[in-house]
Amino acid sequence: MPVSTTYHGSMAPPRAPAGSTSPARPSDLRRAQILAAAAQLFASHGFHGSSIDDLGAAIGMTGPAVYRYFRSKEAILSALLVDVSRSLLAGGRARLVDATGWDAVHALVDWHVTFALDNPTLIVLQSRDLGALAPTEQRRVRRLQRAYVQIWVDAIVAAGGGTDGATALAAAHAVFGLINSTPHSARLERPAMAGLLLRMAMSAIAGATGREPAG
Repeated sequence: MPVSTTYHGSMAPPRAPAGSTSPARPSDLRRAQILAAAAQLFASHGFHGSSIDDLGAAIGMTGPAVYRYFRSKEAILSALLVDVSRSLLAGGRARLVDATGWDAVHALVDWHVTFALDNPTLIVLQSRDLGALAPTEQRRVRRLQRAYVQIWVDAIVAAGGGTDGATALAAAHAVFGLINSTPHSARLERPAMAGLLLRMAMSAIAGATGREPAG
């Protein structure tokens, strides 16, 4: 079954450390290729509906050869879900470095929209397949997710003129639901879809906090 191994967003191919003249190791490149193919395969056919042989065939190797890079299919899914959670958190924090107030909320919404449109397969996996992980790995992902949600809550509270934490939390999750629907709802060209999601999400948060929507 043909599977794209093009790298997007957090699944960019590994680079050598800053200042190094050495290219990324072949084993790192192969791991990244496996993760990129697995993301598409799992999203399309489900984690339980995809075998290690399917994954190997998608990237031109035997299924058992995949175990040279990952100890199990579950380890591949764990790497994907930890990566998406780390990437969202790091990107969200980076967007807040120079943003305060309502601009901080806008920066977070813009970041999540960008990530969701760039990585639809990862969004599907995050929302659907977390339960396939072992409890310890689920807790690892959940900790990262909670940290990401918290920066949204803090930004909404800071910008919302008296908005309480519970309302900010509910608003954040509602917006995640809107933006994370893009694997199924993105029916416009990329710029138009990004603009629509941004406007809808900002209006939703403005409504939840009692702020007049911009424009």
